[in-house]
Amino acid sequence: MTSLPQPPTTPTDPHGHTGHEHASHGHATGASHGGHGHSHGHGPAAPVSKHLRKVIAAVLIPFAAAVFVGMAVLWPGGAPAHQRTGVGFDRQTQQGMVVALAKVDCKSVNASQVPPTGDTSTPEGREAQAAQTGECKKATVEVASGPDKGRAFFEIVQPGAPRQLEKGQEVVVAYAPDAPRDLQYSVVDVNRKLPLALLAGIFALAVVVVGRMRGVFALVALVVSFAILTLFILPAILQGSNPLLVAVIGASAIMLIALYMCHGLTARTSVAVLGTLASLLLIGLLGSLFIDWAFLSGNTDDNTGLIHGLYPHIDMSGLLLAGVIIGSLGVLDDVTVTQTSAVWELHQADPGMGPRGLYRAAIRIGRDHIASVVNTLVLAYAGAALPLLLLFSIANSSMGSVANSELVAEEIVRTLVGSIGLVASVPVTTALAALVVSADRTGSPAAAVVPQPARGGRGRRRKR
Repeated sequence: MTSLPQPPTTPTDPHGHTGHEHASHGHATGASHGGHGHSHGHGPAAPVSKHLRKVIAAVLIPFAAAVFVGMAVLWPGGAPAHQRTGVGFDRQTQQGMVVALAKVDCKSVNASQVPPTGDTSTPEGREAQAAQTGECKKATVEVASGPDKGRAFFEIVQPGAPRQLEKGQEVVVAYAPDAPRDLQYSVVDVNRKLPLALLAGIFALAVVVVGRMRGVFALVALVVSFAILTLFILPAILQGSNPLLVAVIGASAIMLIALYMCHGLTARTSVAVLGTLASLLLIGLLGSLFIDWAFLSGNTDDNTGLIHGLYPHIDMSGLLLAGVIIGSLGVLDDVTVTQTSAVWELHQADPGMGPRGLYRAAIRIGRDHIASVVNTLVLAYAGAALPLLLLFSIANSSMGSVANSELVAEEIVRTLVGSIGLVASVPVTTALAALVVSADRTGSPAAAVVPQPARGGRGRRRKR
């Protein structure tokens, strides 16, 4: 194929560029040949060769097949039934509404469960005294759902209670069938569905407005990820499957669906998938080693204790490790996709750059990413455990004793293992991406020719 004859536009173009050069480097020739510029010169990077696509497919297709076969074998078919205990989240709940609110004397309604001690220097004494002498609220609550819809009951709200009720407020009520009739219903929480749904709508709108079709695909991938979590991972663990195996299969399925749906079925995305997979394996190995070595049981609070009581067969330490793997996946996707894109863009900017040069340039970007992401992870875990850390601070506990407690040690292991996996993902993914794009360079004859005129500094490209 040869280029169409064009009138000379500048005397400084002694090279007779062929159509191959125009096709490969249209943005360089579009300025000097107004009628022959290629619109795809600024588009996405050209796909890799068929040979490389076959190599990548030979690795990823068996892996993807194994993941989805594993999901089919371990598919739970729903959470197992159990008899409700009435403790914590394991209660029968219905919707309700506060229909009336009246002020009453706390002493007249016997709101205090603890007699006044007279010692107001203790929290118990102050609370008991306030409950006896303060002004309480008597809320009339009507059940708005379930078989007892329309039934009313009373709820006494003390002045120092963290949750205050208002007339017309929607609430969540718990039902205790074994209690006396007057005590069967009680307010346990406030209905927050409307503000949460509105916030979710604002988030979805922002993602779509800024991300456009990529944002739409990202939201679809988010829904799919949540579906895998609630329909496969959680029920399979409750059915007695190994938590680590379930987490690895579920996280791999989320990774494959989310990455390919958001970034396309390309070699670039496949390299990010391989980098994420390698990092997840490292996180699994390190997490298993240090959870066993540090004797972390995974049963450290009321929620995990209730789970262990309801389902004694669940391996709680394995559940902890599963949480580490799933929690690290989201940030891993971000790091691996960013590093792969950086390598591809560097190669597109300078096709003559070899694998070593690509790696060195991209790893400098990765170092900045590592610093910010690790700090983000540590602060995220610290923010989640802030009340616990505050309690240790109040107790004047030493840093060593705080770190040694199982509650904090779990978060330390979770944070550090995840961070090591993140740090490792940068060089691993960068090296894979550099090798793939550099190996593909030898398969394209035009790629070896294009860089010379691009670096010659002649013609109109020099003015850009």
